[in-house]
Amino acid sequence: MSEQLAAPAVSEAPFNAVYLAIGAAAWVVAALKFRAWRRDPSPGLLVVALAIASPASSFLMASPVLYRAIDRLAHTGNLATLLVYLGITGFSAAAVVLALIWTPPGDRDGDRIWDVSSSGTRRRIRARLTLFAVLAALMAVLFAAGRAGAPETPLTFDTTFATVPAIACFLVLYQGAFAFALIDIARVCRGHAARLPAGWLRGGIRLIALGSATACLYVLCKIVAIGAAAAGIGGAEWLSTAAGPAFAAVGALLITAGFAGPAGANWARRRRDYRALRPLWDLVYRADRRLALEAPPARWTERLALRDLEWRTTRRGLEIRDGQLTLRPWVDPAVVAGSARIAERAGLDGPERAALVVAAALRSAVAALDAGRPPRPREEQAVLPGLDADPAEERAHLVRVSRGLDGPLIAEALAAAGPA
Repeated sequence: MSEQLAAPAVSEAPFNAVYLAIGAAAWVVAALKFRAWRRDPSPGLLVVALAIASPASSFLMASPVLYRAIDRLAHTGNLATLLVYLGITGFSAAAVVLALIWTPPGDRDGDRIWDVSSSGTRRRIRARLTLFAVLAALMAVLFAAGRAGAPETPLTFDTTFATVPAIACFLVLYQGAFAFALIDIARVCRGHAARLPAGWLRGGIRLIALGSATACLYVLCKIVAIGAAAAGIGGAEWLSTAAGPAFAAVGALLITAGFAGPAGANWARRRRDYRALRPLWDLVYRADRRLALEAPPARWTERLALRDLEWRTTRRGLEIRDGQLTLRPWVDPAVVAGSARIAERAGLDGPERAALVVAAALRSAVAALDAGRPPRPREEQAVLPGLDADPAEERAHLVRVSRGLDGPLIAEALAAAGPA
């Protein structure tokens, strides 16, 4: 067996590639979740980050190349197995806690998802964490009692030592806890997805549920293979060495994608909004450069903006609002009325109509200011739509205004109003 370990089989290369790739990708997602938690501390984000980081570490350690490296460094055969399974047990604990705080408000104490303020929820969380802590300690004791120190390939540990009673109990505890957590989080995610509107969030939660169900097939394959090995029945090892790891890899990819998908979509939307607001921001900045904290960045620099997008976009929206108020005395009421008629004739809906009116009004105001026109007195100033929009709608409104600044309907409205 030691000779087999000295020269790893070529067939392990795919396992190295897949396990290392999945572990690295999951750790990237976990790092982003930890970063989000540091910016906006909440129990839910922390649990999500831990739920991703624990199995990510296990996938890395389960790769044959790192598995053997751990054993060599510790001078203890198969120690990596204990670390891998404890990492997955950590995921199980996080998943059970996540299921508790994701439980719909009508089914638990508290009134919000992520809410852990109620004493009943906190008590159940403490009870489950205590149970998993005891389980982890018991697994470590059983592993040590089994004396499974003889060198073994990382993919065949379960079936090789299934005949050792202590190791068999260790494996049953691990697989049972893992299966319970997977079923629990899949149940809760399916319930949440059914209540959400179509979109990235619902799709991500459905992927988590599907990934959890797929990983349950890993548990099934492992239990069948372990039971067959314990009973002395040969021929089922492939369930533990091939089918099980394949289901685990697919399940991990789906779960990671489920956590990453909505976050990635939100990041892409923030970046899209930030860049879409640039034409409108340029317009108001040209009218009054005191509105901005800094000069406009170069276009190529803005394309590279990847961080702090929420702060950047919010600041840009506030500066645009300040510019709109600054330009209000130069807004031509005739342009406002004319653009409203054009929007109605074009059959635009309410939000698009408001965006057209504001875009035409601001274009006319900047032109009047550039031409040296005097400001209108307060009683003659036009009131533009969208000023009373709630924060959730305000950004979408400004993006629509920015995208419509150079549209044909704007040109028609300005031409109909005549020279500024």
